[in-house]
Amino acid sequence: MADLETQPGKESVAAFIKAIEDPTRRRDCQALNALMKRVTAKRPVLWGGNMVGFGRYEYRYASGHEGAWFITGFSPRKRDLTVYVMNGFGAYDDLMKKLGRHRHSKSCLYLKRLDDVDLGVLEALITKSVQDMRARYACS
Repeated sequence: MADLETQPGKESVAAFIKAIEDPTRRRDCQALNALMKRVTAKRPVLWGGNMVGFGRYEYRYASGHEGAWFITGFSPRKRDLTVYVMNGFGAYDDLMKKLGRHRHSKSCLYLKRLDDVDLGVLEALITKSVQDMRARYACS
């Protein structure tokens, strides 16, 4: 398996979140941490020093490229709070319409703050994505 630059580490997720200077971003990360723990039944792991990931899956593309990544996670980026929905958003149009204020790319959901979205819809989105990832890949 090719080595990726971003790897899971042994740093404390609790300490990482506690060190977030902005109180709103810190509170949002605490809430996401609790939500993702509940949805995945996995402990959080700090990946690359700034991404909190839950679970793990291994992938292999037709090109032969392979690797391992977390099933879902988040990062308190400077501009936005980023939520990782590794399955992408194509199958979740109905939830995306109900979510609230957000932007997204292929697998990243960008939020200014959790108050901008419906937390029930966000939890449903993450739950469905995790279920779909577990159906598609061998996950741990």
